[in-house]
Amino acid sequence: MKTLLRTLLYLALIVWLGAEIFFPIVAAVTFTTLRPDTHMAGSIVGQLLGILHQMGLVSGILALAMFALAPVAGVCKRRKVLAPMALLLLMIGLTLYSQFSIVPSMERDRVAAGGAIDAADAANPSRIDFEKLHSRAEYVEEAILILGLATVALAAWAEAAKP
Repeated sequence: MKTLLRTLLYLALIVWLGAEIFFPIVAAVTFTTLRPDTHMAGSIVGQLLGILHQMGLVSGILALAMFALAPVAGVCKRRKVLAPMALLLLMIGLTLYSQFSIVPSMERDRVAAGGAIDAADAANPSRIDFEKLHSRAEYVEEAILILGLATVALAAWAEAAKP
């Protein structure tokens, strides 16, 4: 039981963090490959971001469940799982914020700018807001990655302090 719990916990964290690390590489390759058609590249990356968020939410919920079961299974002490669980809740909250607030707002701005954001004038309010939201989305994903790394460290710390 302990081995299964640990395996599922670390697998959930690996999947989420691996995707967070790999996503910017995929985005860069997509934009480089489709350089003349940034609208198409943006559409592909937007779809991939939705998949990343879905993977993160499933992984986050699974990891939360495994942390909740860890003290019961004797993997670690109850109070040692509170910090990593809090970080996971922050990660899930940031993922929900990005998926259901930032991404739809960026899409609204893209449509308002005429469909292709790069074709809009740099002074266009929709393009300005889009660029601001894009920057915010990058910071949110970076924060999720940093919180995830901290979660892994706290998970190892919690497990090292055996009950």
